[in-house]
Amino acid sequence: MSQNNETIYRTTTARTGKMMTIMLGICIVGGAIFFSMWDYWISAPAPVVGMMSETTEHDVKAAFSGVHHPVSLSFVESSDFRTLAFNALPGEEGNNPTINVNVGDEINFSVVNDGKSFHSFGVTKATEGFSGIIPGSEIASASNPLKPGESGESKFIPGEEGTYYYICTVPGHREQGMVGEIIVGPAKSSGGSAKAAAPTGVSHSFSVDFVESSDFRTLAFNALPGEEGHNPDFVVNSGDEVTFTAANVGKSFHSFGIVSNPEDFNNVLWDSEIASASNPLKPGQSGETTFIAGAPGTYYYICTVPGHALQGMQGSFIVE
Repeated sequence: MSQNNETIYRTTTARTGKMMTIMLGICIVGGAIFFSMWDYWISAPAPVVGMMSETTEHDVKAAFSGVHHPVSLSFVESSDFRTLAFNALPGEEGNNPTINVNVGDEINFSVVNDGKSFHSFGVTKATEGFSGIIPGSEIASASNPLKPGESGESKFIPGEEGTYYYICTVPGHREQGMVGEIIVGPAKSSGGSAKAAAPTGVSHSFSVDFVESSDFRTLAFNALPGEEGHNPDFVVNSGDEVTFTAANVGKSFHSFGIVSNPEDFNNVLWDSEIASASNPLKPGQSGETTFIAGAPGTYYYICTVPGHALQGMQGSFIVE
């Protein structure tokens, strides 16, 4: 009679219970860690997504017409987050409003995140997707979006006729409904070049401060985007005397001037310079300039240090 010498392993109900408890604990802790980092998972797309969202198409440049179109938009979401939109949900008044302008007009976007997720903004010619964002039209980005309650501003001058689209540039949000049209008509005739008026004897005194974000990526006058007093508009009449005082309250170097194109920092008008890119104001320094406002039109006061206007140091100087 043979004997079966095979070893048989047994466990107890108590040991099985302990094992299940340990596994359950691991799942709970892992889940807690995952959901505690939820903001990170939805706001930091993978590198390939970041590369796909880079600007791939630039708009044609156009001369500024002198016409401004202020546009206020808010990111809104349905309660189940399946439908996204601007200003109002589909079927409600004000949903994704169409913007009608002409070539050369300037659209001044003011955008606020009224939702519970993360959003970013830009203008594109592309009929689908989130690529081809036109430089200067961006507000935040897919990798550094606006959080709930945050806001931002941007400007866009269309360079050619046709249809553009303003969208949320977070991947997938356009497809869920965050897209509106910008219909651009032909440039309007200016009816001849405007001429400067004779001195009026009226004087204006304005003051601006150069300010910077802590990471130096955003520059501005008086206050950062979203803060009260950010890059204020100044309005005068042709022939008025204008005095600007500029103070450098930042940590970098800055200089001041009035230009017709904020991207052309070499073409300062009316002897309106305060310091210069080659001899700028140091931190804590200030300066003053006085000049006579020239022909009617919309101009820009900027920091004339190369690149600073594109980082946000520009505001409108309007001559009527």
